[in-house]
Amino acid sequence: MLDRSLNPMPARTFLRADRLPVEWRVAPGRVSYLETVTLMETRAAQIASGAAGELIWLVEHPPLYTAGVSAKSADLLDPNRFPVFESGRGGQYTYHGPGQRVVYVMLDLTRRKRDVRAFVCALETWLIAALARFNVEGQFRPGRVGVWVERRSPAGAREDKVAAIGIKLRHWVSFHGISLNVEPDLSHYNGIVPCGQTEHGVTSLVDLGLPVTMDEVDAALKATFIEVFGPVRLAAGPD
Repeated sequence: MLDRSLNPMPARTFLRADRLPVEWRVAPGRVSYLETVTLMETRAAQIASGAAGELIWLVEHPPLYTAGVSAKSADLLDPNRFPVFESGRGGQYTYHGPGQRVVYVMLDLTRRKRDVRAFVCALETWLIAALARFNVEGQFRPGRVGVWVERRSPAGAREDKVAAIGIKLRHWVSFHGISLNVEPDLSHYNGIVPCGQTEHGVTSLVDLGLPVTMDEVDAALKATFIEVFGPVRLAAGPD
């Protein structure tokens, strides 16, 4: 089990020694989930064999649910609402859909650091730094992977999840990754118990009162990825 009692690691601690740039690719339109799985499986194997370099792939999906390896059937509240896909990533049920930036993270931990806890902390650090670009204070919570925000009102305080993390490693190459809620339809989460959490809600940047665009979020993610993981190069040609 990951030790969530530790703070997310500071920036510039998960760099690869050779500092070769990571390919940064943004998919136009909406990409099917099965298409992403096929690409991830292929690319992760190529990275592990040395046939290809690391890749960060930003996509947007049509509405769907995915079940991680710890998903409980009782947490799928409305199985007929959207397509449901079994996923090899860590975690439980989550939602992907329009208005949410999903980032598939294919990095070689053998060339970085073979430490799963440190890797998850680096992903959290990345997300928290990106949120800070919009003056949002993202926080981690012991025992709860992902990034959370505190919301206060006359009725009291609550914590909502704004970004999720679910990864898988094969031969120390990561795939699957993170999702950040920009402007999704939050009612779509009603068909599941998100990440098995019944006592906390979900939110988005727009729900927090920030009318940011996906392009603005992508720019923040790229800038802060460089701070935490090192340089990138933009993919050439069509996705």
